[in-house]
Amino acid sequence: MSEATDLVDVVIDDVQLSVPKGTLVIRAAEQAGIRIPRFCDHPLLKPAAACRQCLVEVGMPDRRTGELRFMPKPQPSCAQTVTPGMVVKTQHTSEVARVAQHGIMEFLLINHPLDCPICDKGGECPLQNQAMTEGRGKSRFADAKRTYPKPLRLTSQIMLDRDRCILCQRCVRFGKEIAGDAFIDLQGRGGGTAPTDDHYFMPEQIGSFDTQVLNFHDVSADGPRPTMLSGPYGEAGLIGSMDPGDLPESGRDQSGRAFASYFSGNIIQICPVGALTASSYRFRSRPFDIVSTASVTEHDASGSALRIDVRHGEVVRRMAGNDPEVNEEWITDKDRFAFEWDQQSRLTQPLVREDGKLVATSWSDALDRARRGLQAAREQGTVGLLPGGRLTFEDAWAWSKFARTVLHTDSVDARARSQSQEELGFLATRVAGTGLGVTYSELETAGQVLLVALEPEDECGSIFLRLRKGVLAGGVKVASIAPFTTAGSHKMGAEVLHAAPGTEVEVLAALAAGGAHEDLFTRLAGGVILVGERAARTPGLLSAVSALADRAGARLQWVPRRAGERGAVEAGLLPGLLPFGRPLVDAAARDSLGWGDLPTEPGLSAEDLLSAGVEGSLAALVTGGVDVRDADDPARLLTAVERAGFVVALEVRASELTEMADVVLPVAPPLEKNGTFLNWEGRLRPFGQAVSARSLTDRDVLVRLAREFGVDLGVETLTALYDEVNPLMSWSGARVVPTDTRPPSPPAVAAGQAVLATHKPMLDAGRLQDGAPWLAGSARRPVALVSGATLASVGIDEGDHLRLSTDRGSLTLPVEVSDLPDNVVWVPECSQGSIVHESLGTAGSVVTLSTTAEVAR
Repeated sequence: MSEATDLVDVVIDDVQLSVPKGTLVIRAAEQAGIRIPRFCDHPLLKPAAACRQCLVEVGMPDRRTGELRFMPKPQPSCAQTVTPGMVVKTQHTSEVARVAQHGIMEFLLINHPLDCPICDKGGECPLQNQAMTEGRGKSRFADAKRTYPKPLRLTSQIMLDRDRCILCQRCVRFGKEIAGDAFIDLQGRGGGTAPTDDHYFMPEQIGSFDTQVLNFHDVSADGPRPTMLSGPYGEAGLIGSMDPGDLPESGRDQSGRAFASYFSGNIIQICPVGALTASSYRFRSRPFDIVSTASVTEHDASGSALRIDVRHGEVVRRMAGNDPEVNEEWITDKDRFAFEWDQQSRLTQPLVREDGKLVATSWSDALDRARRGLQAAREQGTVGLLPGGRLTFEDAWAWSKFARTVLHTDSVDARARSQSQEELGFLATRVAGTGLGVTYSELETAGQVLLVALEPEDECGSIFLRLRKGVLAGGVKVASIAPFTTAGSHKMGAEVLHAAPGTEVEVLAALAAGGAHEDLFTRLAGGVILVGERAARTPGLLSAVSALADRAGARLQWVPRRAGERGAVEAGLLPGLLPFGRPLVDAAARDSLGWGDLPTEPGLSAEDLLSAGVEGSLAALVTGGVDVRDADDPARLLTAVERAGFVVALEVRASELTEMADVVLPVAPPLEKNGTFLNWEGRLRPFGQAVSARSLTDRDVLVRLAREFGVDLGVETLTALYDEVNPLMSWSGARVVPTDTRPPSPPAVAAGQAVLATHKPMLDAGRLQDGAPWLAGSARRPVALVSGATLASVGIDEGDHLRLSTDRGSLTLPVEVSDLPDNVVWVPECSQGSIVHESLGTAGSVVTLSTTAEVAR
């Protein structure tokens, strides 16, 4: 079809324009610069025509005579598509449209409370704004307004004031169309009747299903529960979602409510009135009190755009930024609500160890002691660096250059997690220096996407939302190699290729060979394979994924979990790997950097550094942003740090590692600096400083520390750093050769044992969620998942408590049946009550299953 036949000629308020076929009238008006008021309309949601505020006059040519005839009643422009010859008159040129819009506004305000001065939406409220332009100067309604008990706490972090709701259903449509979680819905009919009437009818309202709040008879409910908060006039609110009916433990959150969604906070932002508010922001500020700064999430590798709102130097809320190329207008609840972590146990002064204790000191003293300790260690033996995976690219570059030019060591590794030499080769050949790879928009129309060691809803929410959008639009099908069908896979309609931990390579080999999955292999031609960082846990898996991608003709993209991991790879924070894929052992690669005399042999990986530390042969260790629970063996990590000869920590907050350090140098969190993250696509995601502070970035600290050694890092300013980086971003020379790793034999499982499967849920017990109690309350409750046959072999019933134990420790969790392979048990990796690495071990470990004493009796 030609471009000309795709366009439709319409006239809107005497403006002639041509728009693509299927365009909504309200969108066509926007292209002509004509404003039509609306509430329910949202560009990323399907038309609903629920509020009727966008009524316009619509005329179309008669089919027989061609004479222009206007419809007898005004039409909702948000649900009417353009047709050839259509003439539209908005409130600007039609008295009929103007009167209709004023009438709708009057109806919407009949029951709306007059509480704008205390409403959180006041000052940025579309209803408030349009009431001034499309409303009456004085109300004609003289009767009592409809009221509800308020607020209704839907989740631990979202409150609903039902009397403010105009029933636009934006929140409902988001849950069903975007997130796939129908945690809120339109319920009831009409205006309802008084409770004193013989027949009580529930009025139409928005809410989660709760038999007590909605006044259904439920013998199991114990009555409405009052909240700790009251409404603006002193009346008690209600706790909702506590009586949704029978739910398994996995269907509830930590607060005891029915689990809502990992994306529930978006309904607060798209609500056009003040009906939905956040516990963390309620009554804290007004839009004219705050200063907003565009930023980027630090919680995952999505690169999602944020807006940080600051009042009096304090962050009061975070909102989703509008970036159509990345996260569109949606962010996860972690991105939105977990913003106070950097103020918990905050380090504000340098610390040094005196008489076995850490004491505050000056920067000059701390830097001098760090220099003396590291200089002595450099002469004695191995010096290692563990910078963690949450650095900006600018800070990562400083770490990489400092390690090799000042400390003259290549023993630097940003992977404080499961890792392997095979992964190092994979990152060097498939990731480093490859630039922008698969993009979000390409996922929507990829045809076929295969997920390997990746659960998008938990590990990169923006990927999940984009994949689900593509699935619903018919542009993509999703398949996943995983132990069981997760909630995210179910919502994407994913085809699950079940694989026990350690058997993923076999499943990939069977896929490449055709057979039962021949159709999937064929569809991968021109498709996309997304492989997560957890693939490093299984020897041979990354090699198998690479081989499959090459054979099927699919594009391969690596998806790390942390915001700084891709930038760390590009900056060369891996042993044997210099910036942008340059191999350390190649003389031409070393010379191309212009960094002078560099190490010529690859250094120790993070795993090797820990081994050296445990053995007592590690002369010094520099750490930054490492979470102990990310390590495969947290106790081993702590032992290695404790036995290291000299330890320097660059940290935002106090931790178990800073307590062992000889010198602690406080650094700035993302909130207090500007910088750039590289997201999983390889896209640059710059952000600005949101809060004025005197804290130093990692780059600032390392520049000052290098001066103590008499070395100029040459990156004191961002301009100098970019001038150095930009010419080096392209490397076409040799690459690190990937290690040929053979998959191990599956572990032997005896009776009463199972292989451990695990991954981190989105809302977990991570340090970057500290200080967000309302968010913590909305996390899923941890459960153990097994197959029916495995559960029967233990001799307990579903819902009872299952004990998992290894020589490292044990966990006891409620157990539920899922579609896992037999003799496999899945538990969340890092949730409240389920810290797996500390208590059991890593994925693939063999655990013993048993009943608890209470169950066994």
